Amino acid sequence: MNLSIVIPLKDEAESLPELCAWIERVVTARQYTYEVILIDDGSIDDSWKVIQQLRSANPNIKGIRFQRNYGKSAALNEGFKAAAGNVVITMDADLQDSPDEIPELYDLIAKEGYHLISGWKKKRYDNTFTKNIPSKFFNAATRSMSGIKLHDFNCGLKAYHHKVVKSIEVYGEMHRYIPVLAKWAGFRNIGEKVVEHRKRKYGTTKFGWSRFVNGFLDLTTISFVGRFGKRPMHFFGLWGTLAFAIGLGISIYLIVSKIINTEFAITNRPAFFIALTIMLIGTQLFLAGFLGELIARNAPERNNYLIEEKAGL
Repeated sequence: MNLSIVIPLKDEAESLPELCAWIERVVTARQYTYEVILIDDGSIDDSWKVIQQLRSANPNIKGIRFQRNYGKSAALNEGFKAAAGNVVITMDADLQDSPDEIPELYDLIAKEGYHLISGWKKKRYDNTFTKNIPSKFFNAATRSMSGIKLHDFNCGLKAYHHKVVKSIEVYGEMHRYIPVLAKWAGFRNIGEKVVEHRKRKYGTTKFGWSRFVNGFLDLTTISFVGRFGKRPMHFFGLWGTLAFAIGLGISIYLIVSKIINTEFAITNRPAFFIALTIMLIGTQLFLAGFLGELIARNAPERNNYLIEEKAGL
C-alpha cells in the first residue's frame, strides 16, 4: 500500500464527509493505493455514525473508536499501529489542513528519502494572543532543547516513512514532539514544508491552555528519557557524586577548622547543616541511580535497538 492517512478526531461529524471526499479526489487522481484511518477519540456527537456511513461507501476508509476521550497522542499511537502504508500522513479532521498537500508530502518521503516531514503553517488564521504567541515560545524552546530546526512542531499535518511510526510510541501529550521522538529513535533526516492553513469551517477549537504546561513537562521527559533512559546512573550518579563531594568538602573544612581552633563550634555553623543536607541529597541521588539501573536492567525492552539493515546474516 502506498499511503496511510491517519486522522484523529473528536466531535467532527460535520467536517468528515467533506474531508474524506476531498482526500479521495486527491489520492485517486494520483492513483495511490491508500487507506484512511479515522480515530474517534471519545466523540459525543454523531462522528462514529458518520464514520460507519463513510466506511460503507468506501472500503478504503477504516475507523477506530475509543470508549472515552484519551487525547490526541493516544489516537495517533493507535493509528500508527494500524497503518499499513509505506508512507503515513497525519492531519486534523477540522478541514484546517488541506488534503491538496498530500502528493508533495508523499513525494518528499517516497522519492526524496526523508524520514519525516513536518508541516509549517507559516500564515495562520488562529487567535494571535491565545495560540500564535504561546506556540512561538514553545517552538523556540523545543528547537533549543532538541536541536531540530523546525518552526511548527505542533502542526498536525506531517508525513512519515513507515519505519518511523512503527519505531516510536506516542503517549501523554507527546504528539507535538513526534519529531523529537523520531530523532531519539535514530531518524535524523527530518525536513519541513510550508503548508496551507485554512480557517475552521465547522465546530469549535479543542484548544486549551493546559496543553502548554503539559507540553513543557513532556518535552523535559523526552529530553531526559532520550539521553538517560537506558543508563540512569550516568545522570543520577554524576549529580549525586558531585553533591556528596561538595558536602564532604565543606565537612572536611569544618573539621580542619576545629582541629586548628579548638574553640571553633562546628554545630553552631550554618555550613554544618548545609553540608549535611547536601551529602544526604547526594546519597539519595546516587541511590536513585541504582534503583533506575535495576529497573532498566529488568525492563523487557532493555535491549530493543533499532537495526536499519543487515548484510550476510
